[in-house]
Amino acid sequence: MDHALIESTLGELVAANSRELERKCEQIAMSYLAQVVEPQFDVDSADFDRDPHLICADRYWNHRFRAEPTLTTAVACAGWMAEHVAAAVHEPILEKWALGYAFITRDSVESAGEIADATRDIVAADDSACNKAYFATLYHAGKLRADFFFDELAQFLDSSPLALAAGPHRESVLFTALRAFAAFGSRRTTAEYACQLFDQVWTSPERTYAATDVALNGLAYSVEFEGRAALLRDRAAEAVGLHPNSHILHFRLATGRWLCGDHDDALISIDTALRLLPAAGWRVSHELLQGQYLARREAIEVARVQARQAAVERENAERTEREITKLAETVRGSVVKVIEGVSIFAAVIAFAVGSLNISLNGNLSLAGRLWIIAAFGGGLLLFALLVIGGTWAVLHRLSRRDPD
Repeated sequence: MDHALIESTLGELVAANSRELERKCEQIAMSYLAQVVEPQFDVDSADFDRDPHLICADRYWNHRFRAEPTLTTAVACAGWMAEHVAAAVHEPILEKWALGYAFITRDSVESAGEIADATRDIVAADDSACNKAYFATLYHAGKLRADFFFDELAQFLDSSPLALAAGPHRESVLFTALRAFAAFGSRRTTAEYACQLFDQVWTSPERTYAATDVALNGLAYSVEFEGRAALLRDRAAEAVGLHPNSHILHFRLATGRWLCGDHDDALISIDTALRLLPAAGWRVSHELLQGQYLARREAIEVARVQARQAAVERENAERTEREITKLAETVRGSVVKVIEGVSIFAAVIAFAVGSLNISLNGNLSLAGRLWIIAAFGGGLLLFALLVIGGTWAVLHRLSRRDPD
C-alpha cells in the first residue's frame, strides 16, 4: 500500500464535509483490511467526529472486532495503540474503543479456557504485557457489562488471571467503576459496598467520561435500595453539567428523574437524549439506543399520566372527605339543637304540669307553694342542662376521635 498517499488523502479530508469524510475513511479502512495490513499513520487527536486519522483507524478496528471478536484482536489493537496513538489522547481512545467494541460484540463472550490461553500469550509476549492485558480486560469486562452479567463480572475483575495481569491498571478509576457496576447489580453484595465503590469513582480527580457513564449505568440498573433514585438523579445532573452534549448521560438523568417521579423533567431529559443521538449509527448502535430511549420515553409518559390520574383521584377523595366532615358537623349540630329543644320543651311541660298540681293543692300556703315550684323548676332546669351538656361532650369527643 502507498502509505504516503493515504497520509496525504487523510490530510485533505480535514476540510471535507461529514458525508465525504465518512465515505473516504471507510474506503481507506476497507483497503487496509483487504490487504491484511494495519494502518501505518499516527493518531494525535481524540476527536471522533472530525479527525480523519482517528475516524479511519476506528473504522478499521471496528471491522476487525466484528470479524473476529476475540481477546486476540484486543491484544493486537492494544499493541497498535501503543505504537500509533499519542500519549496525550491514549486513555480516552483506549476506554472508548475497549468498551465500545465490547458493546457491539457482546454476543461473543469467551470461555474461561479461552481467557486463560489469551492470558498466557499476553504474559509471554513482551514488556508491554501489562498494558495489553488491561485493554483485553476492559474489552472482556465490557461484554459482561453489556450483557448485565453482574456476578460473572465481579468474579472476573477480582480473580481472573487476565485481570490480575493488568497490574497497576487495576487501580484505575474505570476499573473501579466496573467493579461498582457489578456490585450494584449483584444480590451477593450490599448496597453499602456498591455505594463505597461508586463514591471512590465519583470523588476521584482522575474520573473519566467512561468511568462516569459506567458508574451511573450500574446505579441505574442496581438492586433497589433507599435513596437510589435521588442519588442517580443528582449525580447524573452533575455529569450532564460537565458533558452537556452526551446523549447517554441525558438518558441516565431521565432515568433518575423518572424513578424520582419528576416526570415533566424526565421527559425533557429523554427528549434531549433523542435529539443528541447521532443520526448515523457507526460508532454507536443507533437503532438499539434509539429503541431504548423511545421505550424509556413511553414509560415516562405512562407514569406521568398515572401520576396525574392519581392526583385527581386523591383530590376528589380529599374533597369528598371534607364534604363528609362538613356534613357530619352539620348533623351533629342539628342533633344537639334537637336535643336542646326537646330537653327544654320537656322541662317546660313538666314544670307546667307540676306547677299546676301544686297550685291546685289547697293545703299549702302561698309561700310553701312558691318554694316548691322554685325547687321543682330548678331541678328540671338542672336536668335539662345536664342532658344538653352530656350530649355536647359526647359528640365533641366523637368528632375529635382518630379515624384510624
